[in-house]
Amino acid sequence: MSGFDDDFIHTIDEDDNVQVIEELSEEEVAVTTNKKRKVSKKAAKKNATKEDMDNSFTFNIEGGGAYKNNTMDWDFATTREKLKAETLVPRTNIDDIIAKKLKEKKQLKNGKKRKAIEADETQEVEAVNGEGANISDNDEDLAVDGFGGGVVEDEEESENDSQDDSEAESSESESEEENQGDQNDESDDEANGEDDEEVNQFEIERKKAYFAPDSDQPEMLYESFSAMNLSRPIQKGLASVGFVAPTAIQCKTIPVALLGKDICGGAVTGSGKTAAFVVPILERLLYRPRQTATTRVLILCPTRELAVQVHSVAVKLASFTDIQFCLCVGGLSVKGQELELKQKPDVVVATPGRLIDHVRNSPSFTLESCEILVMDEADRMLEDGFADELGEIVKSCPKSRQTMLFSATMTDNVDQLIRMSLQRPVRLMIDPSNQAAAKLTQEFVRIRAHKEADRPAVLLALCKKTFKRKCIVFFRSKAAAHQMKIVFGLCGLSAAELHGNLSQEQRLEALEKFRDGEVDYLLATDLASRGLDIKGIEVVINFNMPQQFAQYLHRVGRTARAGRNGRSVTLIGEADRKLLKMAVKSSNKQQVKHRVVPAELISKYKAKLEAITEEVKDVMKQEKEDKVIRQTEMELKKSENLLQHANEIYSRPARTWFQSDKDKKKSKDVGMQAYKSMFKK
Repeated sequence: MSGFDDDFIHTIDEDDNVQVIEELSEEEVAVTTNKKRKVSKKAAKKNATKEDMDNSFTFNIEGGGAYKNNTMDWDFATTREKLKAETLVPRTNIDDIIAKKLKEKKQLKNGKKRKAIEADETQEVEAVNGEGANISDNDEDLAVDGFGGGVVEDEEESENDSQDDSEAESSESESEEENQGDQNDESDDEANGEDDEEVNQFEIERKKAYFAPDSDQPEMLYESFSAMNLSRPIQKGLASVGFVAPTAIQCKTIPVALLGKDICGGAVTGSGKTAAFVVPILERLLYRPRQTATTRVLILCPTRELAVQVHSVAVKLASFTDIQFCLCVGGLSVKGQELELKQKPDVVVATPGRLIDHVRNSPSFTLESCEILVMDEADRMLEDGFADELGEIVKSCPKSRQTMLFSATMTDNVDQLIRMSLQRPVRLMIDPSNQAAAKLTQEFVRIRAHKEADRPAVLLALCKKTFKRKCIVFFRSKAAAHQMKIVFGLCGLSAAELHGNLSQEQRLEALEKFRDGEVDYLLATDLASRGLDIKGIEVVINFNMPQQFAQYLHRVGRTARAGRNGRSVTLIGEADRKLLKMAVKSSNKQQVKHRVVPAELISKYKAKLEAITEEVKDVMKQEKEDKVIRQTEMELKKSENLLQHANEIYSRPARTWFQSDKDKKKSKDVGMQAYKSMFKK
């Protein structure tokens, strides 16, 4: 100890020590404490700044966000993991059957080659230049690359060729379309007559009386979410998923929703409607009473996949709050959902059928304290197919609730909206209804009446030659989507299917594979047409034109989202002329094009399809056999459970439904008739 005498040791009595401390506390402790407080405040502020400024966060100038490994995390992996443990007998994997078939085919080809080589050892020159060599070369290409294997064509060249061909055929097609179109327009005008003006005036007066006046809508546009005076946890949640500035629908919806008013909101697909209703819900829930837990918000979605996505978005936006969520959809464990509902989560995201099941059969779960009811894709929910379920849900909710309806094709039909018991709703229609996204390029491929059988060949030609990645193909039926999945597999195209005949785990797995780029094509029915937000989709192909124009808008809305560019290609038949005119009317005519697929190319792929017809049948036969085996195993498991746990199973109360079997069948028939009526020509 420099500066001190080592021999000097100062001792102090205990009483002296106490006295010194008391003297310090009177004169200096206060000053010392203030200094310490200032230092601790500076340190805390510094640490908070470090936490807020996360170096892994980056903004995307296109309007989306990237966070943690550049992935948007409203995916389906978490939900799919829950299903794996619950699956007793795994479903048949069609990819395994296709891979097995291709392996057998390859072995057969190799065997034929060996036999040909052994037979022609003495004629080497003829074996190289003869017919056998040409066949083997083609077979090798087919095994590696599918139909048209070995042919490489740039996308730009194919598009230029198609434009040149379209100029050659434009005069003929336009003249025919104009002649038939004029006849249809004249007949429509005669049928409508002058009564339309009176009807329209009556509807205008009804809407004027039903909806809140436009003066109630705020006109202010916000440059950022911070300008909306949102709470800091909400702003941090928005930043964590890359939301930079509010969209038009968000600017108008959030202030009105925070006032507690009923809303009918409409905007084009990909405009941020989910965040438009989730953000004000989270802001209001931050100030909820916390003495007793209760479910205050219900969000309804028409499909399971959309409900999973909305739940994931809401959870991530609320990641810096203590708000609890629960997902209630079909295909997931009922018991697991019951346990979550017992905890009284603040927000329940559900599909109508499973929600009613829980309301009637889950103990201690009710909607009596529901303060906010939200319906995503409300126009679909208001259709006849959901009428009975929707009426039951509305009856279970208190009348004093706030109700918000959103859709890209939102209806303002007063008769339909009356079902929801809305109270002077504010109408927030950002874009004209029935309008496609501004940056969507729409292409149409004409299929003549006598060429309807060429649709599969046209689709294969488009996928093999031009659109090779991030493509969704929509079909009218589940069977067509499944059969084309087999064809794509045998042709060497990586594809996943999404339709109602799959288990929930398979459906979520297909979406996850397509999102992660493990497959290039998603073959889907209209199950995937509403609300799904998968970043980077380049092309949407409509194998069939849907029978309703609103459904067409939802399909093509899977691309060109959030201000990005996108393309749709639709195969148009003679019966689809009316919808084609609507599509042209609803978009910029410069972005509507006629694509021509060369006749030689169609003939080539048609021949390839005919060559694999038997292989497709073999795969489908193998799949049926595996399905029968799986069903047998499931019945065996069920019988074992009944024998082992008979007392427990029979002691449970029977699950009830709000309709009798007769009423349920009747409502199902009504929905089926409404669906079939759309396809009548």
